Amino acid sequence: MLFKDKVAIVTGAAQGLGLAYAKALLAEGARVVISDLGTDRAGAGQDESVATAVVRALQAEGGQVVAHAGNLDEEAGCKALVALAIERFGGLDILIHNAGWVGYQSIEEQDAAFLQRSLGINVQAPIWLSKHAWPHLKRSAAPRVVLTTSDRAMYAQYAQVGLTAYAAGKMAQIGIMNALSMEGREHGILVNAVSPVAKTRMWGITQPPENLKPEWVTPGVLYLASSLCQDTGLILRASNGQFTATRFCENPGVDYPTDLAGIKCASVQEVATQWDRIL
Repeated sequence: MLFKDKVAIVTGAAQGLGLAYAKALLAEGARVVISDLGTDRAGAGQDESVATAVVRALQAEGGQVVAHAGNLDEEAGCKALVALAIERFGGLDILIHNAGWVGYQSIEEQDAAFLQRSLGINVQAPIWLSKHAWPHLKRSAAPRVVLTTSDRAMYAQYAQVGLTAYAAGKMAQIGIMNALSMEGREHGILVNAVSPVAKTRMWGITQPPENLKPEWVTPGVLYLASSLCQDTGLILRASNGQFTATRFCENPGVDYPTDLAGIKCASVQEVATQWDRIL
């Protein structure tokens, strides 16, 4: 079994993609902490029974799994989640931050609570989770962190009106991934991200989909979480059972930051004149 006796935390794991990841990890011998606040589609509210019911069902099938329903946009909640994993399973090898939500609000209507909800789960949560997971991951033989970004944030052609807060949070996780990849290198902690496309409740789906199934994303996430993966700082795009890896790479010949190997311009007029070459 690929994950025999490994300990994994999966956030947002009572439904959709997170549940698919958790089930696959359990099937491969992992011990899993399923964290899910039980919010509604707008990311509001709380229902601890959502995670509890899923865990009971998985335990009935023989899975070594426990439930967590704390708030992850605060450090205390993230600290408690990691502590639960250590208390119940004695260590931590894998952190998969899948929790998130999709909310639409035009820029002229943007309000602080809406923005904070997105930044809380997409920026604060992965940072606080990593902070408290780090000492335990450093003791793991194959420590892995998997964050979650989105094509809606990375590519202009897939952007949508009203997704400014969502896009900000998902792009932030790429920056967090890059920074943690460097910080984790000396300890063997590999940090990557997945950009998944799947029909879940975020799409308003109530029945199992015929395409874009959550379980078709799972093999890629399990690879990133496993000892088979030896890369760090990669974004794995996953959709409809297909995978492609990417990362933001520097142009050839650059000596950062003194030489961008670019077009020299000394005035706005020169920038305008050279714009086609700059592009």
